[in-house]
Amino acid sequence: MTEPKKRVVFIKQSNAGKARVQKMTPEARKAVASAGAKARWAKAQPERAGLPKAEFGDDSRPLKIGDMEISCYVLEDERRVLSAAGLQNAMGIAPGGSMKAGMSRLELFASGKIINPFISSDLDDRVRNPIRFITPSGSMAYGYEADTLVMLCEAVLAARQARKLQPQQLAIAQQCELIMRGLARVGIVALVDEATGYQTVRKRDALAKILEAYISKELLPWAQRFPLEFYEEIYRLHSWDDLDPRDRSKPGYVGKLTNALVYERLPDGVLEQLRAQNPVDLETGKRKFKHHQFLTDEIGNPHLEKHLSKVIGLMQASDTWIEFKKMFRRVFKVQDGDRAGGRGSIRI
Repeated sequence: MTEPKKRVVFIKQSNAGKARVQKMTPEARKAVASAGAKARWAKAQPERAGLPKAEFGDDSRPLKIGDMEISCYVLEDERRVLSAAGLQNAMGIAPGGSMKAGMSRLELFASGKIINPFISSDLDDRVRNPIRFITPSGSMAYGYEADTLVMLCEAVLAARQARKLQPQQLAIAQQCELIMRGLARVGIVALVDEATGYQTVRKRDALAKILEAYISKELLPWAQRFPLEFYEEIYRLHSWDDLDPRDRSKPGYVGKLTNALVYERLPDGVLEQLRAQNPVDLETGKRKFKHHQFLTDEIGNPHLEKHLSKVIGLMQASDTWIEFKKMFRRVFKVQDGDRAGGRGSIRI
């Protein structure tokens, strides 16, 4: 009796291979088998090669707009995509047609003589060229960038406003109005990110990119980043006539002011990272380096110097510290309850 094919394949494995498989947990063996199956499936379908992959999103977590639900995804290149079928259904366009053989129903609708005059060239190009991508489950799907839904709704409502729609198209216009109302308070991109779970990852990635741009991987040599005018104006506005701003030993309050006026105005997360990389020495109670030595020469320090120029200008234009604070809060849009900047911070 001929043995099953999988038994034959197993017999041909090396002893090391058999030992490795035997040591695996059932879950690990299943994962390896699944990965192999996906690889063979992709190899057998060359049209899938090179297609972008969706890293977030599945049908169990659709985008919800009122009673409508649309499958949505975030691709590896960060494009937010709505499924073609979901978009079409949300607008109330009757299903039918095929994207592989002729036009889809959505393309037929957008190219019609009634709606097409209200369709921009960019939107027309999008509808004619849906995005092919691979879903997290491994299947190939068609979709459109998320804001395509908004653009289509605007075109339909413009056609209705111009009294160009046929009676049977008024129901589509009604759906478009419901969609636009549902999106009135929340952006479509934010909705997709929330539905797919990408929202938290986006925040982490955004912070990582900011820190990478601002925080240097190597400690930079000391350089004069804070002009003498910065300290001269602080001393003048506080009437510290008995103190010399050129003295390197400055009151601790000046350090707190420097954080509040300068470092806390850098992007969120930068000051926290600077404090982590340049901690206070427990013996001396001081930091070993200057914060600006940890900023990049390409972005971090240029931003710092540009900001300093603005702050110095505001101080020079002020006669009192109170007057300066009012201008500072207005120019830099400081609100009550803004980030406190951590322990020891002061409020401006």
